[in-house]
Amino acid sequence: MKAAVLEAINHPLMLRDVETMSLRVGQVLVKVLVSGICGSQLHEINGNKGNSKFLPHLMGHEGCGIVQEIGPGVLTVQPGDKVVMHWRPGLGIDSEFPKYRLNGKEFNSGKVNTLCEFSIASENRLTKVPLGTDPEFAALLGCSMSTSLAVIENESDLKFGESVLVIGCGGVGLNLISAAKLRGAGEIIAIDRVQSKEALALEHGATRFYSTAVQFLEKVDLILDTTGSPDVIERAFGALSGTGRILLIGQPAPGQSLCLPNAIQLFNGIGQAIRATQGGGMIPQNDIPRYIKLFELGQLSSGSLVTHRFTLGEINSAFDTLKSGEAGRIIINIGGS
Repeated sequence: MKAAVLEAINHPLMLRDVETMSLRVGQVLVKVLVSGICGSQLHEINGNKGNSKFLPHLMGHEGCGIVQEIGPGVLTVQPGDKVVMHWRPGLGIDSEFPKYRLNGKEFNSGKVNTLCEFSIASENRLTKVPLGTDPEFAALLGCSMSTSLAVIENESDLKFGESVLVIGCGGVGLNLISAAKLRGAGEIIAIDRVQSKEALALEHGATRFYSTAVQFLEKVDLILDTTGSPDVIERAFGALSGTGRILLIGQPAPGQSLCLPNAIQLFNGIGQAIRATQGGGMIPQNDIPRYIKLFELGQLSSGSLVTHRFTLGEINSAFDTLKSGEAGRIIINIGGS
């Protein structure tokens, strides 16, 4: 099968013929239909995830596919099932790391990989969805959309009418805007360095858009940062209201430090808060079915979130587009619908 392989840090991915190995306890063979890509994978390519000693390496952690075969002990899915492929652990066995073969040599890869035609996934990285579920929407539930919805629902403490500032309007940022609107936020301010993101941000529920950071001087109740830039976070800190919260969704590079200017302001009002999130605490088997129901009711969609589509053979062009900052969510079409 064809797979996008990271063979060297800070180098383009290579499209290789990779052989899948026999399934072990708790493993599932999935034909991948579509995959998303996100900024955290740029950290992988750059070696910022501690993965430089695990090369070659398959990539991708949000996708949708069809189960082909199940290994010993698997009970939650069966051949023919459509599944969301996600990085957050869910129901089922947490298997050992899958094995593949490249150029006659075996190597291990992550417990879910989606930038490949077929993936050996740990059972607990798969959640069954109805066969009629839109594959692109299902893929977004693997990371970007589910993370955004869970952050707002579980960690934001967002109250009706509170103001929200979303920094960075890529796939996650646009989903955060939609989720904040769904949750009953008041004013939703979006900031992105790319001016062309304005139409997308407003379409998803932002009430104002800026391509500069001058508006950080305005006080808001909730700041959601997707950039992972310490400089951006530090400047945003001064915009917190007396009950303000900052949630960090984007990841700073290793070795970077975050300095909070005039940190005594954390004790203003009834106390401010700053925290990082791990996927919003999303629980796949509980949350994915609820999010699909919202999709069926017309309260969620994936259409305009997906701004670019590529084939697996165009994977490096897809990552170049991601790095440009001009994309919403990028979908890689792999195995059809």
